[in-house]
Amino acid sequence: MNTPFFQLRWQQLHHPALTNSGDELWICHLDCQVQAAAGNKWLKLKYHIRQIQQHGHQGIVTFGGAFSNHLAAVAAAGNALGFTTKAIVRAHVPDLTNPTLQQCVNDGMELIFVEPSIYRKRHEPQFLDTLQSNYPNYLIVPEGGTGEFALPGFAELNFAQTPNGKANLIVCAAASGGTVAGIAYQQSQLTSPCPILAVQVVKDASLPAKIDRLCPSLNEYWQLMPDISGQKYGSFDQATLDFCVEMAQHGVAIEPVYSGKALRSLFWYLQQHPSSSERRITFFHTGGMQGLKGLHYRNMINDEQFRILSSS
Repeated sequence: MNTPFFQLRWQQLHHPALTNSGDELWICHLDCQVQAAAGNKWLKLKYHIRQIQQHGHQGIVTFGGAFSNHLAAVAAAGNALGFTTKAIVRAHVPDLTNPTLQQCVNDGMELIFVEPSIYRKRHEPQFLDTLQSNYPNYLIVPEGGTGEFALPGFAELNFAQTPNGKANLIVCAAASGGTVAGIAYQQSQLTSPCPILAVQVVKDASLPAKIDRLCPSLNEYWQLMPDISGQKYGSFDQATLDFCVEMAQHGVAIEPVYSGKALRSLFWYLQQHPSSSERRITFFHTGGMQGLKGLHYRNMINDEQFRILSSS
């Protein structure tokens, strides 16, 4: 279902590796009028925003790191739709020249910087109760937007239905687990569900349990595989960066922290698991392209790489 606010955009990726394996790969983009909320960000936020609108909340309080795509999306959505946003930001030293936080401030978000030791309490009931008492008219949204209100947004879209017919496999990146849970929930509503392969881009042994808590008894619909780079969350290796630059030359814009890791791992998976029959695959692009500015700011990508990845 497309709306004036967001649009699904399908892009078939033509690549020699896919030609050799006989696989048909479709990149599913979710474009949004609020550009920072493209991809999975809008799907996670939609029903949180509906909650504050229906219950008369003043706005949202949420959590994130200094280069968080989630914070950028919440701030941009608040600015566009007219609600107040506040963020508990994990930072040793506040740096408002950071392009992500700078944009959050420009979009009207109030930033509350805390030490990592305090930030780690963000899941504790006592900490959340105190936060709610300090901001009684705000909806507290978990880090990454991953919570019970994240799932319904995914339920409205069938990621398996490509322009060329039904996919045999849906692939996405997995970090906090909300996207995997959301797609699993959506597929579970169908008479002919499509399996989900989620590439884990974080080193978090508890991730399967997190997904299971979000969508209990639906683990038959999804499986996790590790990112082949072996890098921790927020990091990437040279091979993944080179892969993203190569994909840009094929007209696919991806970043190396989430979708780049996941798509590269998918290519490896297809090589390691050849099929005797043709496969049609959906790769859901989770967005987060604003993060390229932060990578450039921290000298994790150079000027030329930034130009290529940003313009593809």
